[in-house]
Amino acid sequence: MNASLGMAAGKDRPVILAFGDSLTAGFMVGPSENYPARLQKLLDEKGYHYKVVNAGVSGDTTAGGAARIGWVLQHEPEIVIIELGANDGLRGLSISEMRKNLGTIIEICQKKGAKVLLAGMEITPNLGAEYSKEFRESFILLAEKYQVELLPFFLKGVAAHPELTQPDGVHPLANGYTIVTQTVFHHLEPMLKKR
Repeated sequence: MNASLGMAAGKDRPVILAFGDSLTAGFMVGPSENYPARLQKLLDEKGYHYKVVNAGVSGDTTAGGAARIGWVLQHEPEIVIIELGANDGLRGLSISEMRKNLGTIIEICQKKGAKVLLAGMEITPNLGAEYSKEFRESFILLAEKYQVELLPFFLKGVAAHPELTQPDGVHPLANGYTIVTQTVFHHLEPMLKKR
């Protein structure tokens, strides 16, 4: 990768692009409480000199993500954390289409020289056990196909814990984002370089 890439938005700091939906944007929490803001703080504390850019859009689907990924890559990220799919699942959208869209996003990132961390999602079985299983396994298949790092479940230890989530049982509260940030960092750290 060209040495100048990944440094455009961060000047002397390569960029980590947090690309996703409301779970990345930080629905109903303060700007310092979402996971990209907390990840920035944690990276600074650990001596990793990166700039985290929050590219989360509430309500976004994988189709929406595929349509806008080219534009947000103007930040020239070194790493892209892809957290999308939850809204596809909630709406019962086609899993094959979701996989295709996520594959498109990954391919575009890789063509730009960015490393990818794919955040897996799980959904409740109200659309049927088969749909939920296929949904969950899609992320594993994509990570294998494109040889990218996989975070198996973005909301591990947070989803369905009332003390950590908003009333919908999905969107984290500030304390839930503390756990999400640690989960993301655990899978991200092997991809990082200390400078």
